[in-house]
Amino acid sequence: MKKIMADKKNIRRIGVLTSGGDSPGMNAAVRAVTRSAVSRGIRVMGILKGYRGLIDGELVEYTERSVSNIINRGGTVLYSDRCDEFRYDPGIQKAADTCAEFEIDGIVVIGGDGTFRGAMDLSRKGILTAGIPATIDNDITATDYCIGFDTAMNTVIDMVDRLRDTSESHARCSVVEVMGRDAGLIALNCGIAVGASGIMIKEICHNGLGPDNCSLLDIEAEMIEGMRQSQVNGKRNFLILASEGMGDDYAELLTKKLAGAGFDARFARLAHVQRGGAPTLRDRFAATQLGDRAVELILEGKKNLIVGFKDDKVIDIDMEYAQNLDKRYKGKLSDEEFFKLGEADQKNINEHIARKQADIKKLYEISRRMSI
Repeated sequence: MKKIMADKKNIRRIGVLTSGGDSPGMNAAVRAVTRSAVSRGIRVMGILKGYRGLIDGELVEYTERSVSNIINRGGTVLYSDRCDEFRYDPGIQKAADTCAEFEIDGIVVIGGDGTFRGAMDLSRKGILTAGIPATIDNDITATDYCIGFDTAMNTVIDMVDRLRDTSESHARCSVVEVMGRDAGLIALNCGIAVGASGIMIKEICHNGLGPDNCSLLDIEAEMIEGMRQSQVNGKRNFLILASEGMGDDYAELLTKKLAGAGFDARFARLAHVQRGGAPTLRDRFAATQLGDRAVELILEGKKNLIVGFKDDKVIDIDMEYAQNLDKRYKGKLSDEEFFKLGEADQKNINEHIARKQADIKKLYEISRRMSI
């Protein structure tokens, strides 16, 4: 392999880790980071078990051959682990000491919002950090797309299509709970793609984005009435997708309500199968783009940046701004904290949230028109 001179000669090694929930495409990102760095003459250390491995010194040197044949693999070859010790300064200092011991000047972290909080803590110890968003929930607000989202949705579609076959045979209604944490994007997109008769997500049902601010009971009643009309018109099977963000046991309770309304309703929870499987083309491609850019940021001497997408283009996002945007969108940043931010950040955050909410409302309206 032809080596290209590094942009920053004082960068000796780059570390790469995956943290939080696994997501299809993480391995493709690890591969991209490794090969992008090695091609520039920079050595790479794979950090096992996320921040836990960084504290405990569980590192393995990666070469271009170490990452052969992992682009198509689900999960994460670096493994992932929860690490409460890293939440406190002594643990963060241990991680920084490991970086010094292994002569690591920068680390690319692959994961979600918790992963990026850890990266910010590490950067305060003098380590250059860059973040790659990887979560099937696609709930990192600052980026249009997170690695793993497309693969998870394709898994959902495949499984729901199979349920449709038996639902059609027996004239049943299948209520399917899908993952997404508090974000309903998997349910919303997949619901449209499978022709669902109803899509129940927190953003619409609880957060006031529904039609005319309808209550949950209103939304359920409209859905049930629409299903009855469709039955009259000859429809035999019904699919309803509910996000886990609707709350514990919501989908099961909805199934019972539908049974009480006269439908032969069955419940299915897809759960963690949505995390597994070979990544799709989109996730492999996105992971490669983001991994390469993350290395460039480290070599440019930059830190506290997330690489993401806006309008299908790779962008760099300030990590602290991304955290504030994410918390504000999810209702975890108080008005008092929000108004402490600069006016430019406040304006950008408000505009970003308004766009995202408008996109969700538009998709939901499409789903209602398609559900007849």
